[in-house]
Amino acid sequence: MNLERFMNGLEKKHPGELEYLQAVREVLESIEDVVNENPHFETSGIIDRIVEPDRILTFKVPWVDDNGKVHVNLGYRVQFNNAIGPYKGGLRFHPSVNLSILKFLGFEQIFKNSLTSLPMGGGKGGSDFDPKGKSDNEIMRFCQAFMMELWRLIGPETDVPAGDIGVGGKEIGFLFGMYKKLAQEHTGVLTGKGLNWGGSLIRPEATGFGAVYFAKEMLKTKGETFEGKTVAISGFGNVAWGATQKVTELGGKVVTLSGPDGYIYDPEGVSGEKIKYMLELRASNQDIVKPYSYEFPEAKFFQGKHPWEVKCDVALPCATQNELNKEDAETLVKNGCICVAEGANMPSTPEAVEVFLENKILFGPGKAVNAGGVATSGLEMSQNSMKLGWPAKEVDERLHHIMITIHESCVKHGKDADGYVNYVKGANIAGFLKVANAMIDLGVL
Repeated sequence: MNLERFMNGLEKKHPGELEYLQAVREVLESIEDVVNENPHFETSGIIDRIVEPDRILTFKVPWVDDNGKVHVNLGYRVQFNNAIGPYKGGLRFHPSVNLSILKFLGFEQIFKNSLTSLPMGGGKGGSDFDPKGKSDNEIMRFCQAFMMELWRLIGPETDVPAGDIGVGGKEIGFLFGMYKKLAQEHTGVLTGKGLNWGGSLIRPEATGFGAVYFAKEMLKTKGETFEGKTVAISGFGNVAWGATQKVTELGGKVVTLSGPDGYIYDPEGVSGEKIKYMLELRASNQDIVKPYSYEFPEAKFFQGKHPWEVKCDVALPCATQNELNKEDAETLVKNGCICVAEGANMPSTPEAVEVFLENKILFGPGKAVNAGGVATSGLEMSQNSMKLGWPAKEVDERLHHIMITIHESCVKHGKDADGYVNYVKGANIAGFLKVANAMIDLGVL
């Protein structure tokens, strides 16, 4: 495989899809040697097949606001690869949603799901609908209209969406209610469901918990723990909320949270009632973090800035893609940060990742670090299939075991000759091999 020739061809085929092309390049750079050492991958056309989605559904979503005005948004579902199981991946409702972003997320999801060792393929979907500032009735009408188009393509053994940015328990409830009405069946077709109607304990916290479990394993390779560590976190949604809980439980101190408006710095640490307040911030549906500084005056708010300028031992970017750039990475390294674990999907730019790897600090990519969310979605699917509900302790223990296993796979395939673990390389190779070999076994489809 000639990487540059392949990428040039892909860029001509999909011009302007920057996020998608970035994600593909990052994976292919890691697996290039593996592909070249195994000619059967090229003979079977694995790379050409794996970078293209199986199908993409695009549809309009007309809905009526509380004043009777009609709005039209775009809806998408990208079913990327189902070699090892039904398509699995979240729905994102955010104004930034476009095909490039969903293809990047769906492509990442293939390898992330593969790493969990659970039988799940990769997919992603969503809409440019903005739930911020909308009433519950407006969100309900939008979700129902969205599901009117989506329901024919999904099912518990076909495609199992979940939540993502802008899609929490409330939205999943509205979506599942309409699916149930249209399909006339109560099945595990969506994950992230409410506990009263098929959901799993620990699911809202799972991505954040899993990110911290993975970072804990990374620190362990250096004889370190979270005890006494200062931790910078971006975001304030479910991922940041779960991560803050688990870091605090393990003896660390979270000193930052962030939103689109800027970040807060709390030198006393985000713990106790402050963690509970994060849920109020999200429930306000305003997507801003500044009110934290009103509620807790000891915290300072920094308008329009990123939290990575704060001195910390561990950084957990848990907000969105490309939020941490080269300058941020250089600042973190300069300030003595020893570990960066991506709680979000591809939050570090390629230039930032290069800085981390060049300086040989512990760096965990999102497809490995934030796999805890989809892993617990897989556990929810298992519970739904068996018509059972596991206690929180059992779900948490299973999640912890999965994250330890993912870390072991990354170390196995990512350890360099000098002993440094390149987790990016390890995660990509481990995730790729399982899917690629399954595609070969299944024939050309």
